Amino acid sequence: MSSHSAFAEAADALAGSVLGALSGTGDAVQLARYVDDAPDTLAALAAVRVLGADVFSPHLLGGHPLQAQDAAVVAKAFDAFPPSDTPEEAAVARRDHATAVLLARLSGDDTLRAVAPVPPDDAELTRTADWSSWSVRMAQLAPLATLGLDGPAHEAARDGVLSLSRGLSRSLLRRDFPTAVRLVRWLAWLQYEGAELPLDPGLAAEHVWLVGGAGPRAALDLAIARHFLELRPGTPPKEAART
Repeated sequence: MSSHSAFAEAADALAGSVLGALSGTGDAVQLARYVDDAPDTLAALAAVRVLGADVFSPHLLGGHPLQAQDAAVVAKAFDAFPPSDTPEEAAVARRDHATAVLLARLSGDDTLRAVAPVPPDDAELTRTADWSSWSVRMAQLAPLATLGLDGPAHEAARDGVLSLSRGLSRSLLRRDFPTAVRLVRWLAWLQYEGAELPLDPGLAAEHVWLVGGAGPRAALDLAIARHFLELRPGTPPKEAART
């Protein structure tokens, strides 16, 4: 098996575990045990990096505490796979920094923010008028649509409600379900914030689930979206950290 295939399988397995914890079928994922028990330690660490901020979903949405040994695993994953700082991977850098911000916040160790530096300004985030390409960029940043974060991507989402909705409609028509799921997640987050939306993200989520199916990572995106849809709009979240 190639390393790429091993990493993809590990990411799907970890996403399934996070989904189970978020859905109430298990406790929060024990990342340290997951890595220790994995047949391929490097692939397991790669999976932690691939899921990024989403590994914290059971802690943010389910209230489970983050154990010190699990926080150490996330930091170790950054050591094994250092964050990118190239302009061509601006979305990756922003996701990495979001992971670091949440790691520091949930662990209580603010020095852990340093595992991924603050990304440079991304001019693409403000170009909501070019809704087609902009919505693709926002789909890449879907892991930031969670509790505990606020920053340029979130400000762009608030300013680009119509563009996000157009992007979702386009992705559904094109049967681009991975992109659709990620945009549903942003719109669900916006509804939770109290934004007025031109379409119903709940109906869109059900459509994607029924027509497009969902692998473990898409199912996790949908589960997170449903958490936001079930919360009362405008309910104050936990103190957000800017990223």
